[in-house]
Amino acid sequence: MEGLFFQTSGSMEGSVASLRSLLAGLKQPFSDGDAVGVKLHWGERGNHSFLPPVYAREIVQWLSSHGKRPFIFDTTVLYSGGRRTAKDTLATATEHEYTEEFLGCPVVVADGVDGRDVIDIPAEFKHFDTVQVASIVEKAHGFVIFSHFKGHMGSGFAGAIKNISMGFASRAQKQRMHSDVHPVLGRQRCTRCGICVEVCPTGAAQLVDDEYPTYDLERCIGCAQCIAQCPEVALQIFWGTDPKVFQEKLVETAAAVWRYIENRTILVNALLNITVDCDCLPGEAQVMASDSGFLGGYHPVSIDAESLERVGANLFTKAHPNVPWQRQFEHAQEIGFHEATPKG
Repeated sequence: MEGLFFQTSGSMEGSVASLRSLLAGLKQPFSDGDAVGVKLHWGERGNHSFLPPVYAREIVQWLSSHGKRPFIFDTTVLYSGGRRTAKDTLATATEHEYTEEFLGCPVVVADGVDGRDVIDIPAEFKHFDTVQVASIVEKAHGFVIFSHFKGHMGSGFAGAIKNISMGFASRAQKQRMHSDVHPVLGRQRCTRCGICVEVCPTGAAQLVDDEYPTYDLERCIGCAQCIAQCPEVALQIFWGTDPKVFQEKLVETAAAVWRYIENRTILVNALLNITVDCDCLPGEAQVMASDSGFLGGYHPVSIDAESLERVGANLFTKAHPNVPWQRQFEHAQEIGFHEATPKG
């Protein structure tokens, strides 16, 4: 299904006007009074390539004008930086002007103040029987998936699929997508708080008296809950998954979430400031393509496929030559999560 596309004139005012025209042409699956979450990425601390909040405000105003109750949200992340805890990620959002005062709606960390407001939902795919995601999937009435389309060092490109997959995932699910891991403790950071023992589903993590925690690797199932929940980042993360497997896990998580939200969701990809790497990295990012516009649609695989075609799929292959991003579309077809395959 071809998406709805509006080209930008290049100026901020022109881009806002293009987004406004796009929104006016999209079919809303929402009812009056619905709480509608706008899923987006407000950028890592020190990042300069994230989308400015003026676009999110335009979406919020559009929803409000149609009698909806919008809010924007994101989830916490695994790694150290400005978004690991709810407190830090809200501070980063404020630094980037993603505030209730500017946007006119609440700003929410969807997996909760401690990263544990999550649920397990069925997947029944090759890699995952279930996936763990923010409980927002069952709390909100509807969603707008607003994605900054760009390159990514792990997935080749990042758009709607990744925004749904990594964006809704719990920290443990994020880790599961990246690698099969066993915890390795850095004692210099460990405070012996016992959270790793509390969250371990198999009893592999143990804490005796005032000793440091230990991990029975034969009982460990590699779920990564301990790594994800450690407040001191004392457990080391290993990133060693085969690149094709990572693409498959990314797609499977997105597909599981999509089953929950597809009938109450619309998607918008912003083809602006298209950088080689994602907004998770601090500093300036290299721009790989000129501004194009906004693309709206109703399926994440379809909208990402069309975004790749409009920007030029070869640019992403050139920027990340060792990343088999095409596997995302192949696996989406294999598991029945698809509408289109990109050309090129």
